[in-house]
Amino acid sequence: MKNIVVLVSGGGTNLQALIDAEKRGEIKGGKITCVISSKPDVYALERAKRNGISTRVIPRKEYADVASYTKAVTDALVEEKADLVVYAGFMTILDEQVVKAFPYKMMNVHPALIPSFCGKGFYGLHVHEAVLESGVKLTGATVHFVTEVCDGGPIILQGAVPVMNGDTPEILQKRVMEQAEWKLLPKAVSLFCEDRITIRDGKAFVD
Repeated sequence: MKNIVVLVSGGGTNLQALIDAEKRGEIKGGKITCVISSKPDVYALERAKRNGISTRVIPRKEYADVASYTKAVTDALVEEKADLVVYAGFMTILDEQVVKAFPYKMMNVHPALIPSFCGKGFYGLHVHEAVLESGVKLTGATVHFVTEVCDGGPIILQGAVPVMNGDTPEILQKRVMEQAEWKLLPKAVSLFCEDRITIRDGKAFVD
């Protein structure tokens, strides 16, 4: 059984999707063993506690720079014996230390179809604002491995979501979460725990 450690910074809707999927038996070969937050008093911690999952808070503001903060998070992940690290609305940038410690063992869900609308500055509502501004008719979500390149790791799963007339960034964000993020992330986590993802030539293949 693989240990899944989830990194959070806010409300934890993607964490909830993972918890619900685990309860339904949809995450095979893995169990959420710890939730680590970059901020105290966020609702994601409450979600974890209600479901009997241990929590840790490593406040970003207590560390002088990215390197010292990354070391603290990496040390915590090692202590928790993490087999898989899941970014679920984790809004804090970590450096290459954590990538080297957990190569192809960290995944993130991004609210667009990478390589569109991704990279530095594309997070949260900013992504959906850019999608609407561009006039594209399809958006979606991407689950990918985390590497040194922001949103640049191998793509595991993608799902398309229609852009509708009259959408606001908030409406589109909700549709992308419900129709793509909350379905794809648990599925990708299960595939990892079942050892069904292989990396070849920098690309992820699902067997």
